[in-house]
Amino acid sequence: MKLTAKLIFAFLLVSLVSAGIIVLFTSIATNREFENFISQRYKAELAENLARYYQERQTWDGVEEEFQRFGREFVRHNEDKHSPFFSIADPNGKIVVAGPSHQLGELLSAESLGHSTPIQVNNEPIGFLLLVIAPGQNPMEDEFLRRLNGSIFLSAAGTIVLALILAVILSRNITRPIRELTKATRAMAGGNLHQQVNVRSRDEIGELAESFNIMSSDLSRSFNLRKQMTADIAHELRTPLSLIIGHAEGVHDGVLEPTRENFEIIREEAERLEKLVNDLRTLSLADAGELSVDFQPVNVNDLISDIHTHYLTLFNQNRITLNLEPAPGILKANLDPGRFTQVLNNILDNALRYTPASGQVTLAASLIEDRIQLSVKDSGEGVTSEEAAHLFDRFYRADESRTRDDGGSGLGLAIAKSIVEMHKGRIWAESEKGKGLRVVIELPAE
Repeated sequence: MKLTAKLIFAFLLVSLVSAGIIVLFTSIATNREFENFISQRYKAELAENLARYYQERQTWDGVEEEFQRFGREFVRHNEDKHSPFFSIADPNGKIVVAGPSHQLGELLSAESLGHSTPIQVNNEPIGFLLLVIAPGQNPMEDEFLRRLNGSIFLSAAGTIVLALILAVILSRNITRPIRELTKATRAMAGGNLHQQVNVRSRDEIGELAESFNIMSSDLSRSFNLRKQMTADIAHELRTPLSLIIGHAEGVHDGVLEPTRENFEIIREEAERLEKLVNDLRTLSLADAGELSVDFQPVNVNDLISDIHTHYLTLFNQNRITLNLEPAPGILKANLDPGRFTQVLNNILDNALRYTPASGQVTLAASLIEDRIQLSVKDSGEGVTSEEAAHLFDRFYRADESRTRDDGGSGLGLAIAKSIVEMHKGRIWAESEKGKGLRVVIELPAE
């Protein structure tokens, strides 16, 4: 059974049960209250006639015969047609007219008097009426009850029909986004990842639709990135391989001389190829969560000081100033010094590659509340803010025309991002075109 049919059946079942209970209790309560009303009205009318009878005769003698016909007309069948269907007590509670269940001269209790109807003449009590047999309904009253109960049943039937209509409408509204999600999911299973569904509400189903749209976008983006990365890897591998094969074949065929320079080109391209393969392996291990990390308390100022010393000569050779700005005092973080050195090396390599001669690069550390910030700022050309957001994508080039002849694999910043995230930190780039680039790493302090 489909969900729509189940919802309609559930709504209908609840409506039937609810309407049945309401009709039953309403009918019972209506009949009971109507009988009470008839009984109270009859008692008041009988008490008024009895008061008039006593006022005219000043005695209760003969009251049984006088009101016997009155009783047969308005009271349910009484087996003893010669005995009165009511009893009358004097103001002291003593029975003066005995009907069924009472005896002449019997003294009533206060509780019995409380359930009796006073008989008054000129607002003075002359006795109490005790109606032994409940009054019946005349044909008009029976017709009234019949019509009233019929109206109740018709209202219940109308309610059920309305509930059925609402059940159909609501079930379709509820299942419509689910059907759309099912259709989109099947399309995604068939390979069409560009699926989006309409978010029609802000309830749980709406949240499910929003989550599906986010998942679809992420899957589509991941699929496109994977295709792009495959193409980039093929391109990056093809370039050094083409140079190696070309020079090797040239030397083999005698086109090129087997000189030291030609062999050096082959060696450099082989090293470049090896570095690219190693970077890919590191990145795949980081993505799989299998990259070995040895966390330990590290003085961040000492770490960046060692890296500054290591790179100082290389920067001086390229006539670029490398500044060091450590944080005041001791700044400790729980990290893997080897892996984190690799992160800063990748960032500094980029800064060295894209900073012009006579420029400067600043390696700084600071403590902001309970977070450690490391930054590398260069005075290069910089990139736009949109391009800065993609610098940590694999094989991303801010300038598509730029080649990798300078030795970059295009994976350094992607590896840096993976390692930083393994340290429960985050990394981002800040830049404006023509104003240099600043890469910031934020880590929890120990």
